[in-house]
Amino acid sequence: MKRPPGSDMLDRARDLRREMTRQEKLLWAQLRNRRLEGAKFRRQMWLAGYISDFACADAKLVIEADGSQHADDAAYDRARADAFARLGWRTLRFWNNIDDELEGVLTAIRAALLSPLPEGERGI
Repeated sequence: MKRPPGSDMLDRARDLRREMTRQEKLLWAQLRNRRLEGAKFRRQMWLAGYISDFACADAKLVIEADGSQHADDAAYDRARADAFARLGWRTLRFWNNIDDELEGVLTAIRAALLSPLPEGERGI
């Protein structure tokens, strides 16, 4: 992945990694070190001009863990998902009730990891 232009976005990604929400930390504990289906995830990855919460390049899968602030900015979230989709990436979005629904969230991520990408879109 290319680095973001300028240092502001790189600094923002670093800040987001340091200041993860409780739900993001819980989800990261399940995704890191290839713990879920052997998939390599990165956190706060720069992609298509945005910073994704979690991303698996091999599966072209973005995972977004959204708090209540996202309810007010659905257009921005839609623009992000559209930008990711133009590059062939799929987006799974979960509200921050991850701690209450962790098994269901992991099941949905697992299903997305195991579902094949269209032929021309495998890997990067």
